[in-house]
Amino acid sequence: MTKKLVVVGLGYVGLPLALLARSRGNQVVGFDVDKEKVKKITSGIAPFADAYITAELAKEPLEASVKPDVVRDADVIVVAVPTPVTHDHMPDLEPLVSSLESILPYLKNNQLLSVESTINPGVMMEVVLPIISRRPELTLHIVHCPERVNPGDAKWSVRNIPRVIGGLTPEATRAGKDFYESILDAPVKAMDSVTEAEAVKILENTFRDINIAFVNEMAKSFDALGIDVKNVIEGAATKPFAFMPHYPGNGVGGHCISVDPYYMIERGRQAGFDHKFLQLARDINNSMPEFAVSLLDKGMQKLHIQKKPLTVALLGLAYKKDIDDIRESPALEMKELLEKRSDISLRIYDPHVLHLSTVASLEEALIGADVVMLATNHTSICEALTPENLKKHNIQFVVDGKNALDADGIAQMGILYLGIGRTRS
Repeated sequence: MTKKLVVVGLGYVGLPLALLARSRGNQVVGFDVDKEKVKKITSGIAPFADAYITAELAKEPLEASVKPDVVRDADVIVVAVPTPVTHDHMPDLEPLVSSLESILPYLKNNQLLSVESTINPGVMMEVVLPIISRRPELTLHIVHCPERVNPGDAKWSVRNIPRVIGGLTPEATRAGKDFYESILDAPVKAMDSVTEAEAVKILENTFRDINIAFVNEMAKSFDALGIDVKNVIEGAATKPFAFMPHYPGNGVGGHCISVDPYYMIERGRQAGFDHKFLQLARDINNSMPEFAVSLLDKGMQKLHIQKKPLTVALLGLAYKKDIDDIRESPALEMKELLEKRSDISLRIYDPHVLHLSTVASLEEALIGADVVMLATNHTSICEALTPENLKKHNIQFVVDGKNALDADGIAQMGILYLGIGRTRS
């Protein structure tokens, strides 16, 4: 049976979900406070780079509005607004609170209200429910189904990634499970409580953050010891059990792994528990942009370069390859660190983030550059940074913040290669 669905928040999570639900025959309307974004979506234009969204909107624009009263006729309402952290790493629930307050006057009995925004355990009961309870006459099915998206991934999408769900009541959980199973090509696991559903998202992302921090620390150690961390990880990965390879880099970005641990850290603090492990992982991963930039000095010292200013081509600003999302991107911190240096002449290029680039093309970034610093491993950039092309442009050394380039080939061209836990000369 098809549903009338309203998706609140048309970003990287909400928009693909809305388009997927529409493709399943549901009547879908989007709601977002960003007027420019709504204008693009209703005109059939993708508000951010995504092949699926671009194709779907080109075929048929999505109905969307900046007015919260569109939820009035919905059977299902999915709230997928961002839940960032503040500058001092405190959870910022204001987008979630304001979106719920805006739609509250228009809610009606028996609607299914699903919160997909990432939240720490307790938010559904302590923040969401009190807001809805301002209308005590309402009977809603309230659930939490934490979002799972992987931008730029051709294999795993909102359509086929398994999900978990937990409701404030068993009836709500069943209703939510039925709805998500009707639009997904993936299983939906019902949790025993809404708090367990909240905890799942936090656990899976802190797991990744901790493991990335571990290999980042090992990369720093191996750099001092002259050991190639990538080769060691690949060697360890030959063990068929009890090891899961994670790889080091210039930092952790995006709106999940770099944010969610802080939600758990703060929630633990409120309960009187000190998450030392999670905080240490955050500290290590936050240190990686500075470590990547420090390789610039290592290269200058190793090659006895005295030239000032040194022309550096910083390549990539997005937090991961082949997307335009710069949220929490470690490349932005590298950019800020480099811009503060008087001994550096900086060129910046990202084919997906041209509005922050200082040059219009990769070729313009490379001509006359002394150093290439890779901050995001976009496919087009990595394919162009062949050893031969770097040699042609007289690049003196390369700082590979993603360990994505041909280290041996670059070194064979007589170019110093400095990766994260890798050196070739």
